Amino acid sequence: MVRGLLHTSNLPQLQNLIKRDPVSYKEEFLQQWNHYKSTRQIFQINPGEQPSHFRELVTFISQVAPFYPAETSEFPSHLSSLLLESYSSLSPDIRHSLLQNLVMLRNKGVITSFDLLKTLFPLLPRTTSSSLRAVIQKTILTDIKTANQRTKNHKLNRAVQAMLFGMVERGMDGAVMGDKGKLRSNPNTSAEGLSNSGDEAMWAVVLTKELWKKGVWNDAKSVAIVALGCFHPVTKVQSASLHFFLGNDEGSEDSDDESDGDTINVRSVEHKREIKKKTRGGDKKIRRILKTASKKQKRKNVGDTPNFPALQLLRDPQTFGEKLYDLLQKYDARFSLDHKILIMQLLARVTASHQLTVLGFYTYVLKYLTHHQLRAPAILAVLAQSAHALTPPDALTPAVRKLAHEFVHPGVGPEVVAAGLNAIREICRRQPWAMEDDMLGDLIAYRKSRDKGVMVAARGLLQLYREVNPGMLKRRERGKTASIGMSQGNQPTPFGYVEKPAADIEGLTLLEDHLRATHGEDWGSGDEEDEEEAWEGWEIESASSADSSDSGRWIDVESDGGDHLNFSESDGEDGKSGDKIRKDDEPPGAANRTSTLATTKILTPADFAMLNDLRIKAASKAVEDGGGTAAKRKLASLEATKKAASSGAADDTTAFISESDILGPRKKAKADYEERVASIARGREGREKFGSQKGKRRKETPSSSTNREKARNKPIMMIMGSKGVRGKKKQSLHEKQKRLRAHIERAKKAYH
Repeated sequence: MVRGLLHTSNLPQLQNLIKRDPVSYKEEFLQQWNHYKSTRQIFQINPGEQPSHFRELVTFISQVAPFYPAETSEFPSHLSSLLLESYSSLSPDIRHSLLQNLVMLRNKGVITSFDLLKTLFPLLPRTTSSSLRAVIQKTILTDIKTANQRTKNHKLNRAVQAMLFGMVERGMDGAVMGDKGKLRSNPNTSAEGLSNSGDEAMWAVVLTKELWKKGVWNDAKSVAIVALGCFHPVTKVQSASLHFFLGNDEGSEDSDDESDGDTINVRSVEHKREIKKKTRGGDKKIRRILKTASKKQKRKNVGDTPNFPALQLLRDPQTFGEKLYDLLQKYDARFSLDHKILIMQLLARVTASHQLTVLGFYTYVLKYLTHHQLRAPAILAVLAQSAHALTPPDALTPAVRKLAHEFVHPGVGPEVVAAGLNAIREICRRQPWAMEDDMLGDLIAYRKSRDKGVMVAARGLLQLYREVNPGMLKRRERGKTASIGMSQGNQPTPFGYVEKPAADIEGLTLLEDHLRATHGEDWGSGDEEDEEEAWEGWEIESASSADSSDSGRWIDVESDGGDHLNFSESDGEDGKSGDKIRKDDEPPGAANRTSTLATTKILTPADFAMLNDLRIKAASKAVEDGGGTAAKRKLASLEATKKAASSGAADDTTAFISESDILGPRKKAKADYEERVASIARGREGREKFGSQKGKRRKETPSSSTNREKARNKPIMMIMGSKGVRGKKKQSLHEKQKRLRAHIERAKKAYH
């Protein structure tokens, strides 16, 4: 082969030869390198002129750069400067090529991950191409995830988090624009600069949310980035940050395409597809629209699950809650109602999680407590969520009084009354001292209402105060259990009182008796293989499993054979106080003893599943033996807990209130078209098309059809001249009446 033939058109061949023998072909590489530098200088002088072979030169140098590190040491910085400084003047093909070559240099180890990310982060808010933006986002997420795959790359994570924090912080000096009315901006800041800072902060929040969802980042620094975004001047950034803590993906950049999922008419889309011309592109578009609508509906049915780890990792929850309230109060006129409800939801959940005290919020929310208020159930849920055991009753009493006056009176519908009673019950469940005696008597009087929702809500409020403070009820309303408890000297829990920690697991004696009955007296002497079998099928990989090789595993603890802790003596002398701690699902023989199973054996998930089944079985037996309404409520609670656990729901979700809890039980809504079609399809299962069950049964035994069935299938023109038809036409009125009476008599005999 002649080396003179190795010119620009032979770059792939020269690239192959250099990879085989870099030393021998160094001179040819330097020729191409000089050619690249001259082409780059021409481009810097005249950015509008972009040589056609520039992409091939850049790709060639990127491929062979690892073999000549000294000569190409400045090459990655050239590509970065071209992308960052001359981005607007580059053609889309050259932008994509430069980006691909930077990623190639990272994969070949020429540059570090941080060098690549320093270039990619500023490009996200600048690019207008959806395809290029998707490539950049995927590259960033993949690179950070790969760097943290084996162990946490703390150096890279700290550097990237500092970069993202700076992206959010750069736009914090602007004025809050709001999402209602005209856009407002700081006179010292241009609208274009504020928009760019908003896009930059938006991408910082979106990337942090994605890395959190993938389990790559799960520390307080990533939470601090999104927490700062909750106070950004751009409402779009605020909404995305708020939704992160509320536990859904709304408000993010990726969900913009799916924002119209609720308005998609599936029937209309399918009908248009049937009548229009069939094309492959049209089929893809229909599938994409239907998939978007399905995902939106599925997310709507599942509901929002609060992001508990993020709420717990807030560095200063009290200051965070106070700043949310200040934001809500200061810009009340600029925010729309939906955005204000988002802020109130987050404030309520932070308050409930950390038991904060933000007294001004209860005064602020009073103006929204009217029955004609838009999204009233959501506001009532927020108010109930914000109350907890350490909330001063004086701050909640005006809100409870306002709810009673606005929602619970004969001038509104039963749905409004039920919502008001449910909201009051949820508030008083968290802070019983917020209720007044005379008001309580008026509210529980609605338990005699004819509407089921109102009756259930009022009975729930009555049952609550029978348990927490029966002294506020009249004697005839207290019930048997509460009256006996008051006669024994039981007192309601005072304000600010913290209950003692539990000394035992509820119903653990049931599991101990079951294991002893199943395995005999030597049930606790199993070996390690039996323990591993008990854990098989129950292990779930946690999001933080990549932190270290030992995370998410149990540590084997050897028993020294000594005496274990015994809590049975804490019940008091002669076991007198043992009756007070007896559980509803325990048998009478297990009331005055505490199980030592938890101190002698590490309970596996299989053990807890068996414990739940035993508790349900004991509660069912208590109901059959006449345990009353208390036993029925206990059984319903255990069954609901088991159902939630089987569906994969977190146990902590019960601590948060949804709008359905405020609305209470309602009548079944009218089925839509899809539900009716599904019901019809279920009814046709196992049937032939257009065939009745009667015909199917007759076909099981061979037989001919009757003359009546044959007459049904005859054409109309064949029976028009028959005797039966002509005779009906000639009947008199008396004959018709006589025939009708005979038909009625036969019908009566058939039904009776």
